[in-house]
Amino acid sequence: MANPTAVFETSLGNITVELFTDLMPTTAGNFIKLAKSGFYDGVHFHRVINNFMIQFGCPHSRDPNSPRAGTGNGPDGTIPDEHPDNAKISNEPGTLSMANTGRPNSGSCQFFINTKHNAYLDWFTPGQSRHPVFGRVVDGMDVVKKIETAPTDSGDRPRTPIQMVRVTINE
Repeated sequence: MANPTAVFETSLGNITVELFTDLMPTTAGNFIKLAKSGFYDGVHFHRVINNFMIQFGCPHSRDPNSPRAGTGNGPDGTIPDEHPDNAKISNEPGTLSMANTGRPNSGSCQFFINTKHNAYLDWFTPGQSRHPVFGRVVDGMDVVKKIETAPTDSGDRPRTPIQMVRVTINE
């Protein structure tokens, strides 16, 4: 069976990602559950860093100016870290990766799309960063680039809010 896809309808255009349910069932499954519940609909990209990544998924970012954007968890709290030997997928451009606080088992609802190869974020390389990849952009890297290069304030928040209008899962 083929992996499901998700369409991210953003205020700057659509992005389609393949979700690696075959290799990362816990992480991808968490994302799918939240997306199907409408959790991501209406949130804003709260952290955008050119030549690094674009991040979304915080419930506090429904208000694009909230000082709490980037600090929230999903309704079910955190999920266990997922580091299977058969899923050593690097944080390459266009990959979807789990955001976390840096502590074990602290991932929840926030995710980012890498816009450059961030190998130091791989869970299987030496160091403290542990950000497992659970999907890859298959269409819409031009939209990712538009978001990545949007002007930001000193806190890496887009000056003009960029909304995740809706996430649709196609299984």
